Amino acid sequence: MISLALLTLVCVLTYTFEIVFGLAGTILMLPLLSHLYPSKTLVIYSVLPQILVAVIGLVRSPAKVDRKFMAGMLLFAGFGAIAGFALFYYFSASVFQVLLASAITAAGLFLVIAPHRAKFNPAGMRVMDTLAGTSQALFGISGPIAMTRLLATYREKNTVRHYAFAFFLAMNGLRATEYAIHGTYTGEILEMMAVSAPFLAVTLWFSNQLHLHVNERIFRRVVSWMILIGGLSLFYR
Repeated sequence: MISLALLTLVCVLTYTFEIVFGLAGTILMLPLLSHLYPSKTLVIYSVLPQILVAVIGLVRSPAKVDRKFMAGMLLFAGFGAIAGFALFYYFSASVFQVLLASAITAAGLFLVIAPHRAKFNPAGMRVMDTLAGTSQALFGISGPIAMTRLLATYREKNTVRHYAFAFFLAMNGLRATEYAIHGTYTGEILEMMAVSAPFLAVTLWFSNQLHLHVNERIFRRVVSWMILIGGLSLFYR
């Protein structure tokens, strides 16, 4: 019960970050809880809070999604996800841990060194979409890649956040379905979801409005460093 209580508390805090700024929830959650649960267990569990974040963020946002744009982004992400799912079940737990730490560290390093500086041509955008799909299926994380791609496409913060949530909802819906078909959910993971879901849903519903009041530039800088430190801490563990 102590482990479940800590899981719920950590996820309430980290996914509040994600619903406010569109990234960092799972990346921050993994290093904080990796001493309590295996990394793969946490990645599978993360499908629940990520879907809650996306649904609540979209429901409470007045913005609209261009279906043609999102369809193209999801098409290439789907191709990447096929490879990601295959690799997820192929890698051993120890190899997965090293790859996960490397991916988080690389994302944090990029966000610290070059925030909002990326520019992509159409081919580059499709490469980013594909990589985001692979990362989402393999690690349960696509925020840094998807947000970098969206920030290079749109200027307005709320538009970027809305498209990110639409992308996360679709990709995590695919991930949840694949896990169910493959029989990936264990009794432990289902218990983790059942205990934490009510607390997460209530917290995220109200914390969604924080994005209207928080200074984005300062927060993103802090989160970038937290992502980098989190990845490095996974190497240590």
